[in-house]
Amino acid sequence: MTDRQPSVSCVFVCHDGAGRVLLARRAAAARDEPGRWDCGAGALEFGESFEAAVAREVREEYTARPLEITVLGVRNVLRGEPVDSHWVAVVCAVRVDPAAVAIGEPHKFDALDWFGEGELPTPTHSQLAPTLALARAHLAGTPT
Repeated sequence: MTDRQPSVSCVFVCHDGAGRVLLARRAAAARDEPGRWDCGAGALEFGESFEAAVAREVREEYTARPLEITVLGVRNVLRGEPVDSHWVAVVCAVRVDPAAVAIGEPHKFDALDWFGEGELPTPTHSQLAPTLALARAHLAGTPT
């Protein structure tokens, strides 16, 4: 039996402070679920705080500097039957300036767009709905 360990991922829901969230469509070369819309994420590196990991990943993926980062909670993500993918997702809300956003990793993403409540594109990544559910309360209370 293989000794497998869950990884730690910092998942971020970028928002504009006015109720819209930024989603990226995963490119054909994406690691999993190509063609599906998702929020951003990246691995936590050794010695890094959650906020530092999120700031680094937002800059890499979306070329934007986070204006505000809020840690929202944690999800234990198990995928597959039997389980073949396991990670701990530290979910954060990140306010960014929409004018500063661009695709920073075109090999991973082929489109970016902003979406309001009830306007989500299809198809979405298998983990997007539970992540947005965790972020919903925070996003609803974000001042404009």
